[in-house]
Formats: sequence, C-alpha cells, structure tokens
Amino acid sequence: MGNTPSGKSEASSSSEKPAPPAPATETKLKKKICCACPDTKKLRDDCIVQNGEDACGKLIEAHLQCLRAEGFNV
Repeated sequence: MGNTPSGKSEASSSSEKPAPPAPATETKLKKKICCACPDTKKLRDDCIVQNGEDACGKLIEAHLQCLRAEGFNV
C-alpha cells in the first residue's frame, strides 16, 4: 500500500516538468498570424485582388518572409 501513493507522486512531478516549456512558446509568438505583418499583407492582398495570384509572387514571398521573421512556421 505504501508503494501506490509514491507512484502517484512520481507521475505528478513528471507531468509538472513538461508544463513550463508551453508558456515559453506562447510568449515567443505574441501576435496571431492574421495580425502579423499588416503592411506586406495589405500589399499582397491588393495585388491579388487587382492582378490575380499568379502576378503577385514577389509580394506573396515578401509576406511569407515577414511571417517567418515574426516566428511563424509558414
């Protein structure tokens, strides 16, 4: 009977260790992807509306580079 409570304690302490890295990741990405890089997003969107996606490759890539610089994996 004495072994059962100690086994539960070990499980609790091991589950506490993975929790701290999660908030660190959230702190790194403070912005949502929809709100990041508004300047390149507007230029990209305007170009796509006026000219079509095929004609806006440079602006699309510039926006993706901006998002990557902000820490997003795109």
